[in-house]
Amino acid sequence: MSKLNIDQKTIMDLLTAKKADFLIPDYQRPYAWTEDECGTLWDDLFSFALPGEGEDEFDENDEYFLGPIVTFRNADDKLEIIDGQQRLTTIMLLLRAFCSKFEFMKDSDSKTMHTDLETCIWKTGALNKVDKTKLKIDSEVASDKDKEEFLSILSTGEVKSRQKSKYARTFAFYQDRISDLVSKYPTYVAIFVWRILNNVILLPIEAESQGTALRIFSTLNDRGLPLSDADIFKSQFYKYFSDRGEKDCFIERWKALEDITDKIFKPSRGTPMDELFTRYMYYERAKQGNRNTTTEALRDFYERDSYKLLKSDKTLENLEALAAFWMAVSEQDDQLFSKRILRRLFVLNYAPNGMWTYIVSVWFMTYKDTEGKLNEPEFYEFLNKITAFIWAYAIERPGVNSLRTPVYPELIRIVNGESVEFAEHRFDREALYGRFMAYAFKNGRPITRSMLAWWAFEDEDQPLLELSTVFEIEHIYAKKRVEAEKGDKSKLESLGNKALLEKRINIRASDYRFEDKKKYYRGFKSARGYREGTKNRELLLMADRQTDFTMQAIDNRTEMIINCFINYLEVNGLIQA
Repeated sequence: MSKLNIDQKTIMDLLTAKKADFLIPDYQRPYAWTEDECGTLWDDLFSFALPGEGEDEFDENDEYFLGPIVTFRNADDKLEIIDGQQRLTTIMLLLRAFCSKFEFMKDSDSKTMHTDLETCIWKTGALNKVDKTKLKIDSEVASDKDKEEFLSILSTGEVKSRQKSKYARTFAFYQDRISDLVSKYPTYVAIFVWRILNNVILLPIEAESQGTALRIFSTLNDRGLPLSDADIFKSQFYKYFSDRGEKDCFIERWKALEDITDKIFKPSRGTPMDELFTRYMYYERAKQGNRNTTTEALRDFYERDSYKLLKSDKTLENLEALAAFWMAVSEQDDQLFSKRILRRLFVLNYAPNGMWTYIVSVWFMTYKDTEGKLNEPEFYEFLNKITAFIWAYAIERPGVNSLRTPVYPELIRIVNGESVEFAEHRFDREALYGRFMAYAFKNGRPITRSMLAWWAFEDEDQPLLELSTVFEIEHIYAKKRVEAEKGDKSKLESLGNKALLEKRINIRASDYRFEDKKKYYRGFKSARGYREGTKNRELLLMADRQTDFTMQAIDNRTEMIINCFINYLEVNGLIQA
């Protein structure tokens, strides 16, 4: 069981402890407190430590709880801060601003406070003498270009004109507030600082390891952004490239990766960089021959063998190549991909789950050439096969977890240069047809959109659509029409009654007849100008060629879509012989 050292302490006790030597590690995020946050802290401390007229007098036993500080002691015997670095940084800047103010004051209380503040900011030696070359806090934040300003301000107690960082702004903000305090309440300044040092409480939690500290942080944190897996991975890369004298180059490359992933990935959990590491993990996992359907946590995977994977030039190069590939997918780059590849990728963006992104990542990493390009015919065949399989398996065995069993062995086949077959998981034609016909294609089920996207692009003349376009599910035979004509409500949710339609088109509920809908499909002039029609070619053809869309048309279209999909499976070798 992990051991924790937990004991609430005053700011004075925390910062004057014998082994108080804090480090903001390289994987932490840069300092981010705003003037509003600094102002809130000041106002809270002022209200607590200096009660106004008509309020109860200050009780020396009162405490103001500022929050936890989660740390672990690293190999260099420093307290590496996992949580609380933003508030501790702010407190240090506040104390340094007070220390500067007291420096030239002559009264005994101010001198006492100045001495106490110095022992909070700097380490002490023999006879408790302050050593102003040794601060009690250091920063190694890899992506923070202003960290030297922080250390300079703590050392000198002044902000130079060229210094514009958030550290400088925070320090200057507190200097202004302190000057105002001295002007209005000169006799209370020393007691105000004394109460901050001795009645403001922090909860330092010292864990025995980084992993334990991170878990504690995840449990406690309800403010700010928790450290992501990618933050930890960045620190490992940073150390590796720093040792090689390539620190600055690495920081630029990492920032470029973050810029790309921020643009293209919108994960429901974790950060965009976490998503990139996840997609890459499946490639490395497949190379290891790992077909275990229990997928380990991202951090657990990369921390093996002391983060060996992250101590490599090749890994960073691979991540850059993979990010560039997914950027090209996101931008629908017709210089890198043919039109038919872009059409397949559009359909896959409507997959019922995200497994396709892992399979495609493994394929890309395995078969990319030196320019990051893939063999077009082979890639096209591969995309068709995984589309057919993932769609059918979503009907056979819904849920992404069940998809691991057939997919993981295929990932290993890919990295071994073998063709994707799904040989042990092919479908019985009649049984699958029956499941499709019985399946309730409700709007909330992801496979409904998947099938509609696939069907739209079975028309070879369907133009490529932009990935940014928002589509809704259109009921061609409207719900209100069923009510008005007392039709068969059970057919409303049939696959044959649905199509993807741009959200912007927004058909009025009153225009429920097919004749009314046709003008929306085509586009028309209104009092507000021209309203553009749909780019779904099937709906346009219906508008041009059909006078009505009946209940029988729903049945016919349902049968046609499902039969075509079964044939698609057969063409891709996924139907049992």
